[in-house]
Amino acid sequence: MIHDKDMREPLFDYLDEKLGKSRIFEEKVIGKARADLMVVLPEEVWGLEIKSDADNYSRLADQVTEYDRYFDRNLVVVGSSHASHVTEHVPDYWGILSVEFLPEEDRFDFYLLREPQKNPHRSMKRKMSLLWRPELAHIQEIHGMPALKNLSKLHVRNRILEDVPEEILQEDISNELFERDYSTIQERIDDYRVENGRKPRQKRPVKKRKYRPKFKV
Repeated sequence: MIHDKDMREPLFDYLDEKLGKSRIFEEKVIGKARADLMVVLPEEVWGLEIKSDADNYSRLADQVTEYDRYFDRNLVVVGSSHASHVTEHVPDYWGILSVEFLPEEDRFDFYLLREPQKNPHRSMKRKMSLLWRPELAHIQEIHGMPALKNLSKLHVRNRILEDVPEEILQEDISNELFERDYSTIQERIDDYRVENGRKPRQKRPVKKRKYRPKFKV
């Protein structure tokens, strides 16, 4: 029986080979759910949900709803025991990737059963909420927009959506996520707050973040 933890590293290698320039974040909170993997591509962000042979579909319907709000395309990665009936549990525009372990060869095989299609329900407002305030500020800067220092993140996102064409904004979002550095982001946020007349946040213990810091070109 294949478990989630057994699939991940072989899956990362498969995605690196198939997708080219990409960056993978693990366990990304999206609304009321948590995406197993968020995959950043030059003009899109994908969501990947993993259902190993040891998993069931009890939460999948709610997860699908949240994934569809945030990501340009979605892919469910399943152990081979789920391959024949997973189509009953995800929309027809979701991709399906089956994983099989070959014990005699000590390796995993991947079978793309269905290509992920563009998600018709993705909200750019929701997708932009994946970015932090300094990242939004950088997008404002590169497009010559006013700083809007006194507005909330929600209002800033709305102004960016009004001023920047969606096809350009797609690239901007990916670029910010490619450059994200969890080791320095708190410093960037504190600097942003000080520059805008606000106090830095109280220091908190740094949580370990799951992400792959380098991307393949």
